[in-house]
Amino acid sequence: MLIGELAHRTGVSPRLLRYYEEQRLLHPERGANSYRTYGADAPATVARIRELLATGMNTDTIRDLLPCAQDDAPGVLPCTRSLGILDGQLSELDARIEQLLTQRALLTDQRGATVARGTAADHS
Repeated sequence: MLIGELAHRTGVSPRLLRYYEEQRLLHPERGANSYRTYGADAPATVARIRELLATGMNTDTIRDLLPCAQDDAPGVLPCTRSLGILDGQLSELDARIEQLLTQRALLTDQRGATVARGTAADHS
């Protein structure tokens, strides 16, 4: 199928499909006319890319995981590196959550201190 048909089937713009190719996530064939030709599995691959992007993964990480995600089942196959990659992503996410919780607590403290100072005044 050509890029327009893949875009239509997946709801992903041709520009984004070309970006996925640049990132080595999609591997279309090139015809004699230089048009990209995608295989029958391309819509499933695009769906998996979108699913992994939604988790916050970057394209480098997704490129490492895609060989382990070649079927339509949820999750990825337990390939040599897949669990390590997923565990690393979870650790990074946990660290970001902890940082956000700390920032929230500091902001809450700032707000509380502001309220404790009394009535609002114009200090512009």
